[in-house]
Amino acid sequence: MNLGILGAGRIAAVMAETIKKMNAAKDNTVVLCAIASRDISRARAFATENNIPLAYGSYSEMLQNPDIDCVYIATPHSHHYQHLQLCIDYGKHVLCEKAFTVNALQAQDILRSACEKEVLVTEAIWTRYQPIRGFIQDELASGSIGDAKMITANLCYPVLHKERIVKKELAGGALLDVGIYPLNFAEMLFGHASKIYGSCIKNENGVDMTDSITMEWEDGKVAVLNASVQVVSDRNGVVYGTDGYLVVENINNPQGFCVYDRNYRLIKKISAPVQITGYEYELRETADCIAAGKLECPSMPHEETIRIMTLMDHLRAQMGIFYPCEKLMF
Repeated sequence: MNLGILGAGRIAAVMAETIKKMNAAKDNTVVLCAIASRDISRARAFATENNIPLAYGSYSEMLQNPDIDCVYIATPHSHHYQHLQLCIDYGKHVLCEKAFTVNALQAQDILRSACEKEVLVTEAIWTRYQPIRGFIQDELASGSIGDAKMITANLCYPVLHKERIVKKELAGGALLDVGIYPLNFAEMLFGHASKIYGSCIKNENGVDMTDSITMEWEDGKVAVLNASVQVVSDRNGVVYGTDGYLVVENINNPQGFCVYDRNYRLIKKISAPVQITGYEYELRETADCIAAGKLECPSMPHEETIRIMTLMDHLRAQMGIFYPCEKLMF
């Protein structure tokens, strides 16, 4: 799969490093052939640093290259809808960073366009693609902690220095940037919740800085989630059962989990497979699905992308948070 990157920020650099290390390990699933930025000097510097043959100062110019199979969108999520549509218009497959768009209406519109154009589009929420996800699900299914009834999870980083976090016009705030991870964590393990409630603390721009979220399921399960861009947290996720509990280390990129019995004794410790950066799994699945002629990836099917966006829409409606760049669904 010949890949072009749209946007030359920090997360784009991580993706470039991932592909470089994959290639060095003789894994040539993906070939990084181009980088595009609105600033040609920045694109050229990025290309030089990451040994990328082609640099563009225009997104459209890169998309006109017939050799590019797929585009990784690494721009702020306030611009994802526009950039997704641009890639689809040029007939390119797309791996788009989370949050996929800023609301569910935008996501539905994009996925409709992708299906009409017959291109694969998938959301790069890396925890959905990593093998540790399956390990956790298998452990819960084994009954080692009994009947799982409750989840707590958090993800918090002090990142107020980043402009995209604090500005409403950039769809800033905790929810779309870090809150999306505990939401995905809870729904991956317990399925679709029936109710969701949220509250937040806002900054002077009306952007959520710290979120508190509660989810409920028809069968009595519950999840209590926290997200913030103001503080440091342990980033852990805990699943509580009738016979014990399971602790996941860092729900943003799980490195393993520990299982404890009802007497708080450690009975099992499972480590994640050694990874390059954790991004390699979404790259491989995207390339495999494109090769197979599929229009979505099984680890993050379109309905799940829309589902998570809808949950965040409901939370923002409760919190009173709206972005200038969105088409409102309320």
